[in-house]
Amino acid sequence: MGEGEKAALSMFLDAQRGVVSAILEGLDEDALTTSVLPSGWTPLGLVEHLGYAERHWFQEILHGRADPLPWPDDPAPLTTPRSSAEVFAFYRDQCERSDAVLADTPLDTRPVGRHPGALGDETTDLRRIVLHVIEETARHAGHLDAWRELFDGKTGLGPR
Repeated sequence: MGEGEKAALSMFLDAQRGVVSAILEGLDEDALTTSVLPSGWTPLGLVEHLGYAERHWFQEILHGRADPLPWPDDPAPLTTPRSSAEVFAFYRDQCERSDAVLADTPLDTRPVGRHPGALGDETTDLRRIVLHVIEETARHAGHLDAWRELFDGKTGLGPR
């Protein structure tokens, strides 16, 4: 299956990333930093989280290392003090790095690092890492979809 399977996984990952971008397209800084749920997360914080997830799984877990971040971890989950330009650039950069890893690495490559808990037990190779990142991105795209409907009533945004 090799390259066909890798192409399919890449296609589904790119599609979910596209949904995230489409849902938030055209929103200004105020909108991107507005929470509509009691938990307090913001769309911009969620995009930054997705960047961290790409970095964590494709770099820290698969390769056992990642370049240092230009900022410290923030104590408030799923929020960020950074601008939308910074966050979207970070997310794009992490996605590009993930794509390069996926292009250059066989799907059966075992990770060097280990994620804690049961999820770490399940991620035995790059294939399962990609599947998890697809799952994570799709889950959060759904959150963003619900956020957008609560925020301004728009629904059905995105290519899928």
